[in-house]
Amino acid sequence: MDTVGTVVGALPRPGLRERKKQRTRDALVRAALELIATRGYDGTTVDDIAAAVDVSQRTFFRYFASKEEVALFVPRLAEQRIVDTVRARPRDEAPLEALRRAVLDSWDAIDEAVGELVPVELHMRVYRVIESTPALLAAHLRRAAELEEELAGIIAEREEVDVDTDPRPRILVAAFGGVIRVAERRWSEREDLSTEALRELMRTCLDHVGPALATNWRTTASLDRPTET
Repeated sequence: MDTVGTVVGALPRPGLRERKKQRTRDALVRAALELIATRGYDGTTVDDIAAAVDVSQRTFFRYFASKEEVALFVPRLAEQRIVDTVRARPRDEAPLEALRRAVLDSWDAIDEAVGELVPVELHMRVYRVIESTPALLAAHLRRAAELEEELAGIIAEREEVDVDTDPRPRILVAAFGGVIRVAERRWSEREDLSTEALRELMRTCLDHVGPALATNWRTTASLDRPTET
């Protein structure tokens, strides 16, 4: 995925060989997600994916190490966009605000990048499959732990602290990651699978971090009850 702020026009155009490889990779991703959304993860094989693109199993493994990797390819793109955006946030922002803005402000760019690869609606359907498939969910959570470690390092660098001696970056990112997981789970249980619904749920959950940690809950609005005006 392009780093935030990169000027597309300044990038050299890939050669014919690279463009062909990218087309094959993208076709494998689309075929995999379409099959997984229709048949489920366990009902889809590497041979099925390769056959859908009219390539050999050997060709599939040139691009992806496993079925799990191709199934999670699009979420990895979105995660990298967020990492790049956190790196680019202004240094005078508080760490939590930098994380919050990175998620919300990069949303349109994520939608655009995903849409160039697969229909966004298909990506969101597969997201629900990830949530309901133990093997995929376990892999997703393992990657989430790796992502938290990467973000903790970025926050520590921004704040000029040592991530190995100062616990605050890891505490903050762990709390932030928990909020994202809550939003993802709540979204996956609802009927509206649109990106707009997930974005709004993310925003609402992130807005509740401060009140959840620092106020008496009996005197504040719940996540499911809008604040009265």
